[in-house]
This record gives sequence, structure tokens and C-alpha cells, in this order.
Amino acid sequence: MLRLTAARLGAALGGSPLVRAELRWPSAAGVDLVGATVRESVAYGKHLLTRLDDGRTLHTHLRMDGSWRVYRTGSREAAGRSRAVRAVLATASWTCLGLQLGMLDVLRTRDEPRLLGHLGPDVLGDDFPDRVEEGARRLTADAARPLCVALLDQRTVAGFGTIWTAESLFATRRWPWTPAGDLDVDDRRALLLTGRRLMSRSVEVGRRAGLGAVELAVHGRHRAPCRRCRTPVALGSTSGPGRRPDGGERAIYWCPSCQAAP
Repeated sequence: MLRLTAARLGAALGGSPLVRAELRWPSAAGVDLVGATVRESVAYGKHLLTRLDDGRTLHTHLRMDGSWRVYRTGSREAAGRSRAVRAVLATASWTCLGLQLGMLDVLRTRDEPRLLGHLGPDVLGDDFPDRVEEGARRLTADAARPLCVALLDQRTVAGFGTIWTAESLFATRRWPWTPAGDLDVDDRRALLLTGRRLMSRSVEVGRRAGLGAVELAVHGRHRAPCRRCRTPVALGSTSGPGRRPDGGERAIYWCPSCQAAP
């Protein structure tokens, strides 16, 4: 979960000046962050914002394969020699390596709204309960879109990925390819708040026991028995229940019994 990544970066780097900062990214290679101090590291949807005390923000996005790892400064791992390393941020105590990052740029912190303005409300944001009506409205911007596609569109609500799209649809017993317009506003609101509840719980479990301790109902469990009815979990894609993920399509797991087509 990106929230846990943000918390780890903030804890490792916050409060001490950067003694090493390497941005191995063509558009940011000449940016010097040494001497600045990380004020906080926060997540908005799938975007990670590492804010510095000099008024700048390092914006990164993990996409599908990226990660941030934390090592003790001076250790062999902290050297960051791998070609997969796209960013290095280090204080005298801790070094954070950004591997296989999907996006990286540096901007003024005050310009963050221009970067994120196209996104829907952050499902894990403190203000989401007050913005859930907005999210419910955005969900049906295209009433014919399948629910699984609408949820994955960050312009609807920021933060749903393939895992929590599948888990939220399972928890609410929704067939993933139901047209979004088929749900009334109460059902749309319930779906979004269910996703928030599941993700919030996973953050707490991950913080206490690690991400491996988060138990999933359907995602990644193709052919395993449904935890509710024992029917084998099925695998489809955003293109449809009979299509396997290929190219730009995203994997969708569901239970054919608990989430039967309407």
C-alpha cells in the first residue's frame, strides 16, 4: 500500500537534511536536492508526494513495478548501484532507493493541485466521507462503463487499483462488468465506502504485521475456493469475464456464484 510506503519514507528521511540525492531521470537529472529536509511524505491516490522544506516536492508514481526501499546509510544495499534504481534520497542515517519508478518529477509544492487536479477524491483521504457524493457522481460519468473499469479510472476516485477494485466488488456482491449506471446513488456510495473500509483496514494490518498479513478474498486467488461459498475464483480482465489480461487490460478476479451476472 502506498500509504505505508509514504509513512516509511517520512519516518526514514524526515527531520534531517539530505546528504545525498540522485534523480536518475532524464528530465530531473540536474535537480539538486542536497541540503533540503523532507518535511513529510504523503500519498494521494497512486501518487507519492515527498515535500521538502525549501518549497519543492518530489513527485513519484510506482505504476505496476515500482517500489521504495529503505536501508541504513553506508550499508552495501544503500549504494544503489542497480540499474533499476531511479532515485536515491539519503540522510546521515537512512537511504531510500526508488526502484523501477513509473514517474518522477520535481515541482513547487504550491503547484501540486495542477498535477493532481484531474484526479477524483482520494479514497483514503481524511475528507473522503465529505466527498463521497462527488465520487458517486463521477462513477457514472459514463453510465455504460463496467464498474471495474470505472473504479480503476483515477479520475473517478483516486486510490483504487486492481486489488481493491476486485475486493470491493466481491464484498458488495457486484458482478465486475455491471454498467456503472445500473447502480443507484446509495449503492454507488456504499461501494466506495466499502473500498475505503477495506483499504483502511489493510493499511492498519500492514503497519502492524506487514503486507503479507493482509488476507484477500479473491484477488490473486484464481481457481482457489471462494472464502464465502467455495466456488472456484475466476479470472477475467477489464475487457470482460471471458478475456484474460493482455496488453493494457487489467486482471479482474471474482466469484461466479457470489457475484453472478445480473
